[in-house]
Amino acid sequence: MSRLFTHFAGWCAWALGHPLAFILACLATIAWAVTGPIFNYSDTWQLVINTGTTVATFLMIFVLQHSQNRDSTAIQAKLDELIRASEASNKLIRAEQLTEEEVEELRCDPLSEFRDEGGASGERRTRGADCLTR
Repeated sequence: MSRLFTHFAGWCAWALGHPLAFILACLATIAWAVTGPIFNYSDTWQLVINTGTTVATFLMIFVLQHSQNRDSTAIQAKLDELIRASEASNKLIRAEQLTEEEVEELRCDPLSEFRDEGGASGERRTRGADCLTR
């Protein structure tokens, strides 16, 4: 099921990101607007475009988020492999799993070690986001 949805999400992201999809959406909107006088701009006429766009937007959120998550995970795996294959510090491998403060510390001081300071307390050394003002 997961593979099928991944394939479907990938296809949707590709198809709906294609220029032809935009042109078709524009044509559908123009057709809807042209039919306004025919239907006397009724509530039903307005409901058609409102409901259609709301449902499409709602469904696309999930499809596109799945594609974004998959792409992000693949990029992180590729970056991790580049770090492993290079002479770079391995501290950056899986940096996406660190807290925001830990990432900020790595960004501000790439030589930081994230050592525990309180013995068994497990608290991590943090310096805050003050490196932005340096």
